[in-house]
Amino acid sequence: MPEFLKLVRPDEALKTFLAAIPESDPQRAELIRTEEGIGRVLVEDVIATDSLPAFDRTTVDGYAVRATDTFGASASQPAYLKLAGEVPMGAAPQVEVHLGQAALVHTGGMLPKGADAVVMIEDTQAIDQSEVEVLKPVAGGQNVIREGEDVRAGQPAVSAGVRLRPQEIGGLMALGITQVRVMPEPRVAILSTGDEVVSPEQQPAPGQVRDVNSYTLGALVSRSGGQPIRYGIIGDSAGELEAAARRAHSEANLVVIAAGSSVSARDITADVISRLGEPGILVHGVSIRPGKPTVLAVCAGVPVIGLPGNPVSAFVVAGLFLLPAVRKLLGLRGPLWPAVMQARLTSNVSSTTGREDYLPVRLEVSPEGLLAVPVHGRSNLIFTLVRADGLVRIPAEATGLEAGTTVEVRLFQDG
Repeated sequence: MPEFLKLVRPDEALKTFLAAIPESDPQRAELIRTEEGIGRVLVEDVIATDSLPAFDRTTVDGYAVRATDTFGASASQPAYLKLAGEVPMGAAPQVEVHLGQAALVHTGGMLPKGADAVVMIEDTQAIDQSEVEVLKPVAGGQNVIREGEDVRAGQPAVSAGVRLRPQEIGGLMALGITQVRVMPEPRVAILSTGDEVVSPEQQPAPGQVRDVNSYTLGALVSRSGGQPIRYGIIGDSAGELEAAARRAHSEANLVVIAAGSSVSARDITADVISRLGEPGILVHGVSIRPGKPTVLAVCAGVPVIGLPGNPVSAFVVAGLFLLPAVRKLLGLRGPLWPAVMQARLTSNVSSTTGREDYLPVRLEVSPEGLLAVPVHGRSNLIFTLVRADGLVRIPAEATGLEAGTTVEVRLFQDG
């Protein structure tokens, strides 16, 4: 098989790849406790069983009133209202507010019948235990949250395909929803290949390097909601790689092979992937740097990604293709909004037209604003990424970027 069948633009490659990955199956859903659901993805809409809030309540300490009784009130001409009583916290009011009356309420307390607004305590002055002066008018509904203003019973509270954040978990608990159905974490098999690669525990001999990709990719998968499964280090042997790949293909929901650095190793990887099932390889070569020798495939329903062996290349390509694939397997809906910051480039950088370049940069604060400092290094140097805060995308049509250009820095984050 040739090294590259056809170089494809990254956006086209991703579209082709994702379209071939089967939709997530809601029948595989797991029922879990809501409080343990951080980062998990809902399989179905969660319908509010109650309205929230469940009653009209005040947002301030003050007096519940009829708004019309306060019209025209001022410090020089206050409105005088009779006290009807006090609303206890955590209980229904035992008083009603009639014409010319007010009831003392505390933040979060239930609005008594007859009242439609609350005057803040600092805009009043008590005359005695039976009467209060109102020094400022209020409009109907002022300083009040209405029943169902947050969510109404019977409405979707959280939609299917949403990844649960702390705020969703808090909202569901407020509704008394203590269990939710979520997609299982996709099992992502990670195979690291290369005769020169040894485990991190070993002392490398001359010509050997410790395994980086298994752990970088595993951490990315974990942070994006998947379950990484490391299959160890496989030598540059077609038979050994195919046996490991077939086992991973049968056990995992997604297979990632970080190929060795040599052209022959990449060819072995592509050949092995092509034999794992139909439709097979969809993309073989992407017009990006780093990461050109990328293989994207779906084999018998299982997505398979062949990554370059160099750690920086593998990391960049994983962000572009592996994380979106995990998102689809999780059933996540809607776009991924990347964390982006604008900064000024501190030096000229060159690029080649016809391919997208991804430049690691470090962010620095200066009196003139945020600066993006290029972190130069070859694609086999992992600490190039360690010293960087994010990536700057250089478009395929550009020949480079000049110092002083305002660029978008895509901060390193999960998918």
